[in-house]
Amino acid sequence: MALIQCNFFSNSLGLSTAMTVILPEHTTTQIGMTNVVHGHKHPTLYLLHGLSDDHTTWTRRTSIERYVSSLGIAVVMPQVDRSFYTDMVYGNKYWTFVSEELPRAARSFFPLSDAREDNFVAGLSMGGYGAFKLALSHPDRFAAAASLSGALNMADPINQERMPDDYRLIYGHEDIAGTDNDLLTLLQRLDGAEGPTPQLFQSCGTEDFLYDQNTVFREACSQTSFDLTYEEGPGDHTWEYWDTHIQRVLHWLPLRK
Repeated sequence: MALIQCNFFSNSLGLSTAMTVILPEHTTTQIGMTNVVHGHKHPTLYLLHGLSDDHTTWTRRTSIERYVSSLGIAVVMPQVDRSFYTDMVYGNKYWTFVSEELPRAARSFFPLSDAREDNFVAGLSMGGYGAFKLALSHPDRFAAAASLSGALNMADPINQERMPDDYRLIYGHEDIAGTDNDLLTLLQRLDGAEGPTPQLFQSCGTEDFLYDQNTVFREACSQTSFDLTYEEGPGDHTWEYWDTHIQRVLHWLPLRK
């Protein structure tokens, strides 16, 4: 695998930013690794970080490079600060960046497939929210999305109490229930609509402080026609949990043979 630190300028953010990228590499003499390359244009997983993290965290705290080596997929990990993957009321347009500019930029720099069936998104905590927001907002672009310990019910007033400064900067004083920033609204809006819907994977530890939000989303999803794979079990909001469960996500992805 090739591991690339990519620094570039973002027009939507108006500043220089970064992404970490893993690219498939065909090797024949590398010891201890099985590397697979399926073709010139690589299937791609957009892997999103959490609230206190950045674009380097998945490679620093898990073995994601090793986990994807035998799958032949690229991994794109962007930097979005504490934005909740949203065009902030008092801040930068991170939703525009991650949903529109990032895929274009990544595909201009690297040989990544633009086919829906080759594109997936996953994330943890804040990144779980971002992953489902991307897939539910753009079902024509993503075949599957996965959330690990996701903040999946941001319309719940408890989030304003838990993170008042961040919430105000991101959403202002708006009640986001019923808006494009509310995953439950996106879920209901897409259910029954014409066109494809993404497969969803949801996992959360039963000791996680976001467990209740995950049960709310799971229940809402059960009332729709979405294909949801749901897993729960002992675990907290920790990298030990995410390192284990990102491997389950990777084996769940509907990769083309």
